[in-house]
Amino acid sequence: MSGKPCAAVDLNHLARYTGGDEVLNAEVLRLFDAQTTELVERLQSILDARDAKSWKEVTHTLKGAARGVGAFGFADAAAAAEPIDPVRDRGNASVAIASLRSCAHAVQEFIRAYLAR
Repeated sequence: MSGKPCAAVDLNHLARYTGGDEVLNAEVLRLFDAQTTELVERLQSILDARDAKSWKEVTHTLKGAARGVGAFGFADAAAAAEPIDPVRDRGNASVAIASLRSCAHAVQEFIRAYLAR
């Protein structure tokens, strides 16, 4: 897992799905923000439970959702986390969670700024 900063959201990518409609963009970004917060926090419980299946499902969901809205840095962090086995490699799983939290924070700050416009 690299420590490189996460780019926030590519609004041009999101506009391909929303037609650039700012109200729809806002709704999609609100949903993504809520989902991201819930799922990233759930990863710690999954790690503690040593649940490799749920780890793969949640990281895969995060990756797809992030790609859908154009949060490509976050998607890359989720893609890097996806193949980690939280049973055999708790250390890297913990690093992955920290990376995802950091990326989620950057995306969430972007979303808050976008919504405040």
